Amino acid sequence: MAQTDDPIASGFVASLARPGGNITGLSTLSPELSGKRLELLKEVVPKLSRVAVFGTSSSPGDAPVLNETKLAADALGVNIQYVDVLSSKDFDSAFRTAVKGRAEAVLWAVSGAVRGTRYPQIAELAVKSRLPAIYSSRLYVLDGGLMSYGVHTPDLNRRAATYVDKILKGAKPADLPVEQPIKFEFAINLKAAKQIGLTIPPSVLARADKVIR
Repeated sequence: MAQTDDPIASGFVASLARPGGNITGLSTLSPELSGKRLELLKEVVPKLSRVAVFGTSSSPGDAPVLNETKLAADALGVNIQYVDVLSSKDFDSAFRTAVKGRAEAVLWAVSGAVRGTRYPQIAELAVKSRLPAIYSSRLYVLDGGLMSYGVHTPDLNRRAATYVDKILKGAKPADLPVEQPIKFEFAINLKAAKQIGLTIPPSVLARADKVIR
């Protein structure tokens, strides 16, 4: 059983409905959520016209995320600056590239394998660059990041337990559809907003599930 951003693009399963082989589980639906993250950035920075998208070109899920982001960007009238982050050594230069390219915000879509647990370092670089940034997990926000919108991980973990139970009772992974998330969470760190001189609109703040003051 696996929990991944895009199990099809990653080559784990043939389809969500009929995974085949010996793998099934839950998808975190990352590509589809990138558009929502861009929308939130636009709400927080109404005059936003250029966003740096930090991705990892060597990751199977990178292209779908970038495609979804571009679709949202076209609809919102926002230009995209793609910044390739292949290792943690690229973090500093990535933010410098964004600033040099006149980006007004950052959408962080770097592979988890590259990111590791360096949430504080990433959040600090965003604040130092004075760039509003949005991430996929509230772990970034808890460590000083500005905003996150993504899958509610505790709900996924709870649902994963039902897969384990079914498999232990004899079900074949190939016959268990890969489930997509149904619960999401939006987190905001007002301390980070203050550090970069950003005011979060009340309409956005009211929708947050987690607010760090």
